[in-house]
Amino acid sequence: MTGSLVDDLRAVVGQQHVLTDADLRATYETDWLRQWHGTTPCVVRPGSAAEVADVLRTCAAAGVAVVPQGGNTGLVGGSVPRAGAVLLSMQRFTSLGEVDPLAMQVTAGAGVTIEALQQHARAAGLDFAVDWGARATATVGGAVNTNAGGSRVVRFGTMRAQVLGLQAVLADGSVITQLDGLPKETAGSHLPSLLVGSEGTLAVVTAARMRLVPWYRETAAAVIACDSLVHAVGLLPMLRQLPSLDAVELLMPHALAVACRHLGVTPPLDPSSAGAFVLVDCAAHSDPSDELAQLLQQERGVIATDARRDLLFHIRDHVTIAIGALGVPLKLDVAVPVQHLDRLVRRTTAALPSGAQLVVFGHLAEGNLHVNVLGAGDAAAEVRDTVLAAAVELGGTVSAEHGIGVAKTDWLQRMKGPAAFGALLAIKRALDPQGLLNPGVLFPVE
Repeated sequence: MTGSLVDDLRAVVGQQHVLTDADLRATYETDWLRQWHGTTPCVVRPGSAAEVADVLRTCAAAGVAVVPQGGNTGLVGGSVPRAGAVLLSMQRFTSLGEVDPLAMQVTAGAGVTIEALQQHARAAGLDFAVDWGARATATVGGAVNTNAGGSRVVRFGTMRAQVLGLQAVLADGSVITQLDGLPKETAGSHLPSLLVGSEGTLAVVTAARMRLVPWYRETAAAVIACDSLVHAVGLLPMLRQLPSLDAVELLMPHALAVACRHLGVTPPLDPSSAGAFVLVDCAAHSDPSDELAQLLQQERGVIATDARRDLLFHIRDHVTIAIGALGVPLKLDVAVPVQHLDRLVRRTTAALPSGAQLVVFGHLAEGNLHVNVLGAGDAAAEVRDTVLAAAVELGGTVSAEHGIGVAKTDWLQRMKGPAAFGALLAIKRALDPQGLLNPGVLFPVE
């Protein structure tokens, strides 16, 4: 990184938006859980697609890589700068277009938080479907790049299902703008779908045309005590009969206990009273409590509405934070066909070293588990490989929500197979021949 390049970048975005001071760079150089660290010579904060294009052209001319960063809530190191790359912060892309109530769509800048998008949609009587605990910090751009899911996937699908169009800047500075939001369009391959989940390796997403959904104001939840994880999975066919079903979450006993202890609240049910807990959420235009209670009358559990319902999801949203307060865990985000969830947890438990603690929670309906191991020590790498191998062997994925990042690049080809991996790599080379966009993410550095 030369002084002349810094001067060129300042000429593009303004001096105040190129940060070189070490203290100012520090928050951009590590992830929120302080697990991944890197250094960047400067943080560049463009404010328009045209400025992003000029930044990419300037960096390409100098042969300097660029790492895009949104809310920096990822867990696999994909937005942490590496090897002297320029950190491209998308925090200034906070514009929100007017909600179109006829099409049920809105255009959001890449730096808009999920919570801000939800509030904007609700002010117009609609809602944004994707939701998870980091909603106040996680951004639209980051969610697009990782195809984020969260708790409502059972009803509305992942981020890919919400994206109707994108504006994005390619590595050569070309700007693609497809924000019309046409629900039916069959003119060739759909570039926005290609970019969703690409983790900033193919283009820099600057805006997205988002699908909105009805805002269901009446909610009811239940927490169900299950004898085992097998019992919990067995509830799914019955739960899917609920027309108002909005989320089906899994809390293993230790996860429930850790979160409640961290928050200083009484658990809704005794964590030692069951082998697994299922948190069910329903949302509709009319009160779904009776519908939920009738369906669950043969199960052990409690129905919660209003403040009690909010407390249940407050507990669920704080599991990750509660685990982090106990130490730096080995964190894995995997998914398998639901019938194999118990086998996955058993294989994980068998791989733990003496004294290690396993904390598991996740999204039951999608077979997505967040596996956290505290105290793995020198066995962390072996435990990691055992869990990821088990996920692949059981027909699942090594990443269900947080992406591959730099943490799992050695697993992508094994999971996808050589033909699919080769196709993905060919697309990367075609769109970013210099390899300057988020190098080391998804694919090993060549």
